[in-house]
Amino acid sequence: MSTRTLGLDDRLYGYLLAANGRETPIQARLRHDTHDIPGAGMQISPELGQFLGLVVRMIGARLCLEVGTFTGYSTLSVALALPADGHIVACDINEHTTALAQSYWAEAGVASKIHLRIAPALNTLDLLIADHDAGGFDFAFIDADKSNYDAYYERCLTLLRPGGVIAIDNVLWSGKVADEHVQDEDTVALRHLNAKIAQDGRVDSCLVPIGDGLTLARKR
Repeated sequence: MSTRTLGLDDRLYGYLLAANGRETPIQARLRHDTHDIPGAGMQISPELGQFLGLVVRMIGARLCLEVGTFTGYSTLSVALALPADGHIVACDINEHTTALAQSYWAEAGVASKIHLRIAPALNTLDLLIADHDAGGFDFAFIDADKSNYDAYYERCLTLLRPGGVIAIDNVLWSGKVADEHVQDEDTVALRHLNAKIAQDGRVDSCLVPIGDGLTLARKR
């Protein structure tokens, strides 16, 4: 029994990865090939990818959203968990990093499930709302510029059906959200959203200490 979340040293983290053991060889190679790309720290961890896939399966998701694709590891993790008729709309602005993503999606046989939109994500989300897609999505993953997190959250909440789930990455922000001496724009934006969701009567939520912190919010 433990009264608080267990810390992970390198040995225990290695055991966690080995015990999970669900990462496919294609996912592992994509993670490896991301290491030398500028901004590689934006890559999600393998255990988070597995967790997202499990959530998608648990809620029976068929139509998903992603805000922030980078080299496509999270997209691939979700797409692999979707049924044959499932789809994910992936929003990003970088054609270079998403080109790598698309090559791995094709190799994994899930490219037909992924609709990549190269445009500012707020524009894409607003177009989806205007096209009467509100209430049609099952799952959304937000992992992009932190200053716009609140705007992404609001639009994804509009697009989700009741019972749908939003997953929001980096909500612990390497611990900076708990340090009041840190007042940069991104950290302040994350603190604001964390506090907002904790009191948001439209959702049931939990902040989970996986990766850099993940909030799950289920639309009521």
